[in-house]
Amino acid sequence: MEISIPNNWKPRSYQIPAWKSLCSGGKRSCILAHRRWGKDDIALHWAAVSAMEKPATYWHMLPEAAQARKAIWKAINPHSGIRRIDEAFPHEIRRTTNDQEMFIEFVNGATWQVVGSDNYNSLIGSPPYGLIYSEWSVCDPTSWAYLRPILAENGGWAIFIYTARGKNHGYSLYNMAKESPDWYCLKSTVAETGVFTEADLQRELIEMQAEYGVEAGRAYWLQEYYCSFDAAIPGAYYMDAMAEAENQDRITRVAYDKSRPVHTWWDVGASDYTSIWFAQYFGNEVRLIDYYQNNNAGPEHYIQVLKDKGYSYAAHNLPHDADSNRFNYGNKTYRDMFKELWSSEKWIAHPVTKSVNADINVTRLFMGRCVWDEKACEVGLEALRSYAKKWNDANKMYSDKPHHNWASHGADAFRYLAIGWSGDNNLPPPTMGSNNLPTFMAYPTGRTSGRI
Repeated sequence: MEISIPNNWKPRSYQIPAWKSLCSGGKRSCILAHRRWGKDDIALHWAAVSAMEKPATYWHMLPEAAQARKAIWKAINPHSGIRRIDEAFPHEIRRTTNDQEMFIEFVNGATWQVVGSDNYNSLIGSPPYGLIYSEWSVCDPTSWAYLRPILAENGGWAIFIYTARGKNHGYSLYNMAKESPDWYCLKSTVAETGVFTEADLQRELIEMQAEYGVEAGRAYWLQEYYCSFDAAIPGAYYMDAMAEAENQDRITRVAYDKSRPVHTWWDVGASDYTSIWFAQYFGNEVRLIDYYQNNNAGPEHYIQVLKDKGYSYAAHNLPHDADSNRFNYGNKTYRDMFKELWSSEKWIAHPVTKSVNADINVTRLFMGRCVWDEKACEVGLEALRSYAKKWNDANKMYSDKPHHNWASHGADAFRYLAIGWSGDNNLPPPTMGSNNLPTFMAYPTGRTSGRI
């Protein structure tokens, strides 16, 4: 039996430019498009074409491994009633299909797998040649930092498909891609595609305004259907504080002042991320001069990172669980290991706090006295912008607890800094703005002397 790839599929009229770019050898694509545009369809069929032309490893990456099964592996095309992966990868071109691992091996030796940006490290073995980031704007951005050198070395391709989620790393990628001759970049709204009728769109607007409120509902509607970056990430805790910091030029370049020590603040992970903020104190102002995170690494790794930074340290502030032995070091705690490896340093484990939500409120106010280095703290800043409440799809409401994902580790480490900082009892009450939200204040204390 002859099988044509792509299998019983042709790009829609508005997808043709993107498809032509891929067929002509384009290695990097940024497709910012509205809901139901067909982003995953075009990516799946291109993966099938590429896999048949070049036996290699291909990944379709979702933000989290846990959501990948529903979103891609089990997803059914509502127009045909057939699973999307069966349409793109007919059984005739497969050698094996592993449902547990969401893994397909093709007859020519190529492989395709659905993975999460939160577990990519565990899959490293045969490096990918083709990489699809589905919902890039909520993926872990550090995964691309890790994987891009692999694709650069092997000549592989990457496609980023997503809708807007505020001015986070999705916004940054789009702005970079549209100016780069090495990227295909497309922003496609409902105004260009005609996928929805005006009645459909108005119905969606009414429902979203009923769910989120008039202003926020319209902002999310513009985000989902008109690719607007102006809406805040739904449920995000610190978007207002981060917006104020940007408006007040407190996300800028910040120099390390050698006359003052550096305080590190940590969130320690076992299999997930360990995150570290590097702070210097200047009266009422806290300058975040650096940020680091990694996972699946032991105490020796982080000690070497601290030494390589070359800073003079005051203290290293660890979370409460650094005094537990859950990190598989026998009877030794994580803090014990650090003290053995670098005994001349001061290692502090802080007690557990009573209320995460109360701490988040303190952190919002604390941010008003912070200045961040926009380059050295780039990943940490993305974590703060993306830190959000968990959405309960069954109840159609946000939980009162944070969503535990890639962003929560950097945000937790920063929260420990906020509540542990010695001056937090002197925080003034917030000034309430017209929208009944706090207006975050900067506290000038000679900051210009520390900036580049």
